[in-house]
Amino acid sequence: MTKTLMVQGTTSDAGKSVLVAALCRALQRRGLNVAPFKPQNMALNSAVTPDGREIGRAQAVQARACGLPPHSDMNPVLLKPNSDTGAQVIIHGLALSNMEAQDYHAYKATARRAVLDSHRRLSQQYDWIVVEGAGSPAEINLRANDIANMGFAEAVDCPVIIVADIDRGGVFAHLVGTLELLSASEQARVAGFVINRFRGDIALLQSGLDWLEARTGKPVLGVLPYLHDLHLEAEDAIDASQQLTDAALRVAVPVLPRTSNHTDFDALRLHPNIDLQFVRKGQPLPACDLLILPGSKSVRGDLQQLRNNGWAEQLLRHLRYGGKVLGICGGFQMLGSAIHDPLGIEGPAGSSDGLGLLDFDTTLAADKTLRQVTGHCTLNGQRSSIRGYEIHAGVSRGAALSQAFADIDGRPDGAVSADNQLLGSYIHGLFDDDAARRLLLDWAGARQQQDFDYDALIEANLNRVADCVEQHLDLERLLRD
Repeated sequence: MTKTLMVQGTTSDAGKSVLVAALCRALQRRGLNVAPFKPQNMALNSAVTPDGREIGRAQAVQARACGLPPHSDMNPVLLKPNSDTGAQVIIHGLALSNMEAQDYHAYKATARRAVLDSHRRLSQQYDWIVVEGAGSPAEINLRANDIANMGFAEAVDCPVIIVADIDRGGVFAHLVGTLELLSASEQARVAGFVINRFRGDIALLQSGLDWLEARTGKPVLGVLPYLHDLHLEAEDAIDASQQLTDAALRVAVPVLPRTSNHTDFDALRLHPNIDLQFVRKGQPLPACDLLILPGSKSVRGDLQQLRNNGWAEQLLRHLRYGGKVLGICGGFQMLGSAIHDPLGIEGPAGSSDGLGLLDFDTTLAADKTLRQVTGHCTLNGQRSSIRGYEIHAGVSRGAALSQAFADIDGRPDGAVSADNQLLGSYIHGLFDDDAARRLLLDWAGARQQQDFDYDALIEANLNRVADCVEQHLDLERLLRD
C-alpha cells in the first residue's frame, strides 16, 4: 500500500518545502517510487507542467527531486493572490475564477474533493507520497474545513512530522504551542519533530531536546544544520541574497506588489559575474547595465506602482544613458502602448496606458496561456536555442512584434526595438538555459562570462539536502513506521 507522510511547519518558511524535497530525493536514491504533494498552495511563483497545467514552483522542484516531470495532481489547489483579500483560484492546474477570501472559504468543500481525488490518483501510481503542508496547522481561524494541513492528514489518515526553524528563535515555544493547539486526534498522528537551521554545538541543545520530548511525549527525529549558500527555487518569498564579485554586468529588478515568478532571476543572482539587485519600494533604481521588468499577477496595478515609485521616469533616464531594458511576461506588456482588461481578469475592468516604448497593445483574455516552450532566438547576429514556459492571460498585437525576439515552434515571441536597447518576451525561465543566458547577457553588455551551469547547481543542492537528512534525520524510523 502507498505510504503517505506529511511535513507541517510551525510557521511559514520553517523549511517545509526544502525538507519535502530532501526526503523525496533521499527516498528516490534508495530506489523507492516517490511523488511530492501539496494539497493547497498560495504563491505567485508557479511552474507549467508538460500537459499545460499550472502548479506551485516548489512542487515542480520536488518533482525533480523524485526524478519526475511535474503534474497538476502534485498541487491540486493553487491560489495566486491578486489583492490583499482575493486570489485567482486554480484547480487541477487550470484557472477557475477570482475569489475573495470569504468566497473561497465557502468553496473549500469543493476544493477538498479535488485534493482527495489527486491524492487518490497519486496513490495508485507511487509507493510513497511526501506531502507539504501550508503555513501552520495551528491557525485557529482557518481550521474549519481545512484542506492544507491537519484537515488533509485526518482525511487520508497519514502521520505528520512538524518542523520548526531554530534560527528564528523560540523553537520550543513554537513546537509546544503548535502541538497544544491541535485536537487530540491530530496530536496523536504527530510522529515527531524536526528542528531546522541549527548553528552551533549540538551538545548545548541536548537539554532542550530532552525537555521537549519529556514535555510532549513526541520524539525529536532530527536536528538539521544551517546549510550556508543553499539554493532551491523559492515557493514565494524573494531571496535577495547576492554573491558580490567583480561583476561583468550590473542588473536591477524592481520589486512590484504582485511580482510573479521571480525565480526567473535565480540564475542571475547566483551567477559569478552578475551583480543583481532587487529594488524595493522607496529605493531609486541604481545605475546598472540591464534593468528587468518582471512578470506580474496584476499588470495594470503594478504598472501604476512603477509610476508611483518614480521608476518609470528613472527607466527612461536609464535608456537615455544607453542602458538595456528587458521585460518578461507582464513586464513585457508594460513596455507597450496600452493594456486592456475588459473582463476584469486581474482587477477592475478598464484600460491603462503602457510605457509606450514598443508599438503594441495587450488585451487580457479569459483563457490563460500555459505551455512549456522550446525554440531559438537571435540577438546581435548570434543564434541560440531557448527553452522555458509561458503563463499569461494577455494577447499582444502591434507593429513592434514584427521584430520578434524568438521563434517558438514556428511562431514569433516578443519584440526587440530598432535601436536594440529594449527586449520583451512572454517566456519565463529565459536565464535557466545556459545558451540563451549567455546570449542575453552578451546582448546586455557582459563580454567576459565564466561558465555557469544552473541545472547542475540545482542537482547538487538537491543531493546536498538529501545528504543532510540522511545524516541528521532518523530516516530509518520514518520508513519503518
